[in-house]
Amino acid sequence: MLDDMKDVIYDKRWLKNAGNFDLYYMYRDLSLSKRDKEIIKKNGLRYDITVMPPRVLGVEYVKTAGHYHPPVPEAKMSYVEVYEVLNGEAHYLLQKCQNDDVMDVVLIKAGRGDKVIIPPDYGHVTINPSNKELRMCNWVARDFSSIYEPIKEKSGATYFELVTGFLKNENYGNVPELRSLEPTNFSEVGLRKNKEMYGLIR
Repeated sequence: MLDDMKDVIYDKRWLKNAGNFDLYYMYRDLSLSKRDKEIIKKNGLRYDITVMPPRVLGVEYVKTAGHYHPPVPEAKMSYVEVYEVLNGEAHYLLQKCQNDDVMDVVLIKAGRGDKVIIPPDYGHVTINPSNKELRMCNWVARDFSSIYEPIKEKSGATYFELVTGFLKNENYGNVPELRSLEPTNFSEVGLRKNKEMYGLIR
């Protein structure tokens, strides 16, 4: 709901009279069969689908709230996550912060069939910059809760994607220039463009 994301929306003037409505829909812990569900659970995974209709929030494209992942127990890095665009177009904004310093900000533009891996220690926001519905799925570890507070406290991610382009979020202080990366295949782990990653469990 919009009210749940009011802290991270750029256009506060628009927000005042926007009302409250759904921005996107999340369907969690999905499977195609009981057998698949058992395999997914046994491996400590969760398969989700997110549907994000096209919308402009004042002057900003619709987006997710944005979050970080907690550290893996007994490891020095956070959990990773893998996304696949099922339909539409997605802009994945990734940011790495250390204390109050922003170390890196990356934009990955992904289309249907593309896979995107969120690496350890990066927060991320997904944006729908098109006039089409975005559908994406993800694989993630099932036994942790995402961390929303750091992005919420800064009133959003390091950059806002407006209809006129990207704008730095001044609440972060020094922010590196946004660098772009292309989606790539990760064939060594079975991730290939246009091959649905749900099949990895089979």
